[in-house]
Amino acid sequence: MTASVLTAETPIPTPRREWGAALRALRRLLRDKEDTRQVFEIMRALSGDSMGENYRRLCSTPRGGRIAYERVEFARRLMDDAWLDSLPEGSVGAAYRNFIRSQDLSAEGLAEVSRETGGDIDTPHPVAWMARRTRDVHDLWHILTGYGRDGLGEACLVAFSYPQTRSLGWALIAAGAVSRTRGGRYPYARAIWQGYQRGKAAKWLLGEDYEALLAEPLDAARRRLGITPPTVYDSIPPEARDIVPAV
Repeated sequence: MTASVLTAETPIPTPRREWGAALRALRRLLRDKEDTRQVFEIMRALSGDSMGENYRRLCSTPRGGRIAYERVEFARRLMDDAWLDSLPEGSVGAAYRNFIRSQDLSAEGLAEVSRETGGDIDTPHPVAWMARRTRDVHDLWHILTGYGRDGLGEACLVAFSYPQTRSLGWALIAAGAVSRTRGGRYPYARAIWQGYQRGKAAKWLLGEDYEALLAEPLDAARRRLGITPPTVYDSIPPEARDIVPAV
């Protein structure tokens, strides 16, 4: 199916879950956490209808209908340096701005990696737009949750993302990370489990108006959204967070 024939009236076929492909990608990811392409391979293989369900949920919320109608491509907004620079110090957006610049990241860079796996993500369809929206807020969720880009932080964030998105790919990655933690000196598995609990307890982040959210004070936004501190992750020394012992 191509973008030229896919319309808003055409349902994107629900892909069959490909567990073999997902497990192969997981093994590659566990060998190299920087191989972001494998994350998208896993998500593509196991997404099922999770994005369709999330889009329908968005439309059922009071402000979600407007957000879905406007269908803003959020990656473009996040690439607007002038807009990011206009956000006040202490805000969610200021923390995001500092984070991506210090890490040499960009929303478009993440989008480019997602395109390498193929699929329908760039098609002009509401469900594909919802998938892009979910992809584009990943680094923003690092800011909201307090998880870094180290190996443990990424594992905790994917565990947080599973109850938020109900996409099995996140659950598989988190489970894979937990499987590598046996015999460790620090409570890696407990930190990842807390990530899941925090994601389950927080408000549904995919329903947020992100332009408004980025202007909010970070601490106030976390309180409003019910995002509790990552106490177990924070208890582990930063120098130990990239060390997830192998089985």
